Amino acid sequence: MKTDILIVGSGCSGLYCALQLPQEKQIMVITKSDLESNDSFLAQGGMCMLKSEDDYDSYFEDTMRAGHYENDKKSVEIMIRSSVDVVKDLIGYGVDFERDENGELLFTREGAHSAKRILFHEDITGKEITSKLLAEAKKRENITLYPYTRLVDLICQENDCYGAVLRMENGSLEKVYAEQTVLACGGIGGLYRHSTNFRHLTGDALALAIRHGVELKDINYVQVHPTTFYSEKEEDRSFLISESVRGEGAKLYDKNGNRFVDELLPRDLLTEKIHEQMKKDGTMHVWEDLRTIPEHELRTHFPNIVAHCQEMGYDVTKECIPVVPAQHYFMGGIRVDHVSHTSMDHLYAVGETACNGVHGRNRLASNSLLESLVFAKRAAEDMQAKQPEKNAGRRADVVSNASLVRYEDMTAFEEENRRLVQEAIRQADEADSKRKAG
Repeated sequence: MKTDILIVGSGCSGLYCALQLPQEKQIMVITKSDLESNDSFLAQGGMCMLKSEDDYDSYFEDTMRAGHYENDKKSVEIMIRSSVDVVKDLIGYGVDFERDENGELLFTREGAHSAKRILFHEDITGKEITSKLLAEAKKRENITLYPYTRLVDLICQENDCYGAVLRMENGSLEKVYAEQTVLACGGIGGLYRHSTNFRHLTGDALALAIRHGVELKDINYVQVHPTTFYSEKEEDRSFLISESVRGEGAKLYDKNGNRFVDELLPRDLLTEKIHEQMKKDGTMHVWEDLRTIPEHELRTHFPNIVAHCQEMGYDVTKECIPVVPAQHYFMGGIRVDHVSHTSMDHLYAVGETACNGVHGRNRLASNSLLESLVFAKRAAEDMQAKQPEKNAGRRADVVSNASLVRYEDMTAFEEENRRLVQEAIRQADEADSKRKAG
């Protein structure tokens, strides 16, 4: 098989990257599940935008503060400055952000934000954005979508990526030659017992990066979302109770119904406070009170949260709901520069798979969709600026001659992938602990 661009992942970053590439380029987009089972579809709260130059300094500071000032300042600047351009693109694709009675874009606020700067669509902003990107991608004759197709391995030589080995929907192994490969594989939630992520997101790209010596960054920077609906069933994916709910006034209570924390603390600090309270109370969860929000606003702004709680036996207009922290987002990943290029030639990484340093140690609420889109577009622009490959024939030969023998036992190969990522995170944690102790 041969393509100009191979994109691994059908979330917002992968799709947006594909849509930003020239239509004369043949683009292959693969995903290991169906086209909609990615965390972009799950994003509830919203997406940040720079409303005016007056808000730039405070937005920049909010992002840096949430990230414990470990953020890459240039990445933060690029993300904020590019936000209006991205929003214009999305509206052009038909994304329906909420508007006020005058037709102006409506903004909300979430934890650790000093101002209202978050665009939203009900409480399914990620689904609204990604579904419109997917619909647009399906219209493009140069974009071919392959669901249930897994990235098995990268085909590379001397720090140069030539393509990939794929497990197709019918179970066959195929080698694909690509001029450029983009990893948009999502996060690592499938490695954790409690996570808001889809279970099949297991850090595949990170494992392959480790196998092939591609540089990683902040591999142990894993964000826990402080409020997910508590379920006793271990197989349940943790349902996220959006930060926007607290931004609109929801409160957190201990087992006795007493408020114990500032609900708008950054996620990592709020998570610590909740865990402390759970330990103090000897409980598996704390309580969140949405009754502080007018019922009409609850049902119009957060209909899916209201519906899920109802399914679980809770009427949010009459009673509190049980919530608990769960793994939610991965700030670390494959190290990339400001155009999303990795340390390996002809290999890019975007979205949650990548780490350009924009989030630092902890992500500010509703920066994930924006960051994914901004740097996906920059990857597309960088690929577009590349000169035609002079050694295409030799590169294609490397792919055709690649052996598939090592993939006969895929169970063992995938188990080793999980172990590699988990071990890398453990080692990074140990190194951080030693630095703090020293």
